[in-house]
Amino acid sequence: MNPQAKLIFTISLLLGTTITISSNHWIMAWTGLEINTLAILPLISKSHHPRSIEAATKYFLTQAAASTLVLFSSMTNAWCTGQWDITQLSHPTSSLILTSAIAMKLGLVPFHFWFPEVLQGSPLSTGLILSTIMKLPPITLLYMTSSSLNPTLLTTLAILSVAIGGWMGLNQTQIRKILAFSSISHLGWMTIVIIYNPKLTLLNFYLYTMMTAAVFLTLNSIKVLKLSTLMTAWTKVPSLNAMLLLTLLSLAGLPPLTGFLPKWLIIQELTKQEMIPAATLISLLSLLSLFFYLRLAYCTTITLPPHTTNHMKQWRTGKSTHVLIAILTTMSVILLPISPMILTII
Repeated sequence: MNPQAKLIFTISLLLGTTITISSNHWIMAWTGLEINTLAILPLISKSHHPRSIEAATKYFLTQAAASTLVLFSSMTNAWCTGQWDITQLSHPTSSLILTSAIAMKLGLVPFHFWFPEVLQGSPLSTGLILSTIMKLPPITLLYMTSSSLNPTLLTTLAILSVAIGGWMGLNQTQIRKILAFSSISHLGWMTIVIIYNPKLTLLNFYLYTMMTAAVFLTLNSIKVLKLSTLMTAWTKVPSLNAMLLLTLLSLAGLPPLTGFLPKWLIIQELTKQEMIPAATLISLLSLLSLFFYLRLAYCTTITLPPHTTNHMKQWRTGKSTHVLIAILTTMSVILLPISPMILTII
């Protein structure tokens, strides 16, 4: 892709995200979401492969439907209450439609089918944008309207997302699809606590973004898309593969790594709200995700490649690891001890 075109699309993405997260009026928020959708489409389909075109088409249709529902929800609220302010979403029907629209935008169960397919058809760099920056505007809208949303509906969507995200990621061999189901599972954790403690959802999102960015950039650096190629990639940059192992375990939420912090705080908050059955269920369902993270981690560093006649080891690359990958992987591993300081910041 032309560098100038890529720059324009990237600036448009940042512009759309900024407009949505800084707006108070529903029409402005909708405009930002539309700019985002139109800016990411060329980045998804830039390889001109049929799978990329299919991914871009699926993404466009889903996001267009979700944006229509956002408009419909805000118009219904304005019609019944006379309010266009995002924080004044008081009509129950509008809240229900908005929850469906945001779930479709984010890829929450049962509106999750598009996300693994789109991620599989996109390059790793675009997959990173789809999994992180593109989730920020819808989560911001949820954050701003959290006081008027239906707790039972959100809890149900969250538990289903963690269950389906873990269960459907078990038998995947494509790493991008595994990361898509991982994202669905993490969104379930964010959604379940947004009514009770919205800042905790944002903290979870920031840490998830950091760990996912570390994984995507590492995979992009060692040029790996499938589990079979991941098994033979350890000879390229052994130190980077060792850090990828720790980052994946952090993404799984194992102590004493960074990823344990949001899970610990969310379980604590749910217990305070006397939602002990929901906290127990979501914790048990996250074991499904832990299985495929361990599988990825096992393939990354622990499995030796099969020594068959047609097997060829990869050459060790002489180039140094990018400083951004080094910073992100380090932060994905060691932030848990400074959690009191993080909590005072938020």
